Amino acid sequence: MRLASRVLLVLAMLTPAFAVAAPGIPAFSSTPGAGGATNYTFSIEALLLLTALTFIPAALLMMTAFTRIVIVLSLLRQAMGTMNSPPNQVIVGLSLFLTFFIMAPVFDKIYDTAWKPYSDNQISLVQAADLGVQPLKSFMLKQTRQEDLALFIGLAKVPQLNAPEDTPLKVLVPAFIISELKTAFQIGFIVFIPFLIIDMVVASILMSMGMMMLSPVLVSLPFKIMLFVLADGWNLLIASLVQTFQI
Repeated sequence: MRLASRVLLVLAMLTPAFAVAAPGIPAFSSTPGAGGATNYTFSIEALLLLTALTFIPAALLMMTAFTRIVIVLSLLRQAMGTMNSPPNQVIVGLSLFLTFFIMAPVFDKIYDTAWKPYSDNQISLVQAADLGVQPLKSFMLKQTRQEDLALFIGLAKVPQLNAPEDTPLKVLVPAFIISELKTAFQIGFIVFIPFLIIDMVVASILMSMGMMMLSPVLVSLPFKIMLFVLADGWNLLIASLVQTFQI
């Protein structure tokens, strides 16, 4: 069972490679049976590949840079008070492409160390799984806080590890997710501050002028958009966000 989960994980991470190498995986085989019958068998590798397709969304959301990026962009939209602009499709799309940009070195290592030797019949599927999961574990370890990792190691009652690379995925993945959530909300707090100051200033001015019926949010919205555009906010935010990841 542990082997199957590891294989599924690596297969999910190697999705681009599967797209071009799928013809090399035999799906069906037939053998002659008694009385002229034909017995058909389904390849275990093809079955694992098809099963891995259902795990790809969860792996992309939880085991890559996607979680931090999409939360920060969502908090930015709330801080600006622009309601549904940018729309959810734009935020998710931008988060996906930024995720591919950040994770490209990791995916390249998985392809070079695991999939390419396996497709050339130099190593077995089990060896490919062991080699392919290492770059992903290394990426998650760099982003995971020690206290979060220690928390799940204690909860899982894992024996003392010789090296961080020996951390099992059942411990590393939830610790990585918790660390990503904490980091995303910390960045979101910093993003909120300038827009909050604008809201407070506008609300104070309106109150001093006795304009109680006019919504401060409506008045401050163009000022927040102007501030974000003049400061080249998208450039600053995306650059700072990408640089928070340790590759």
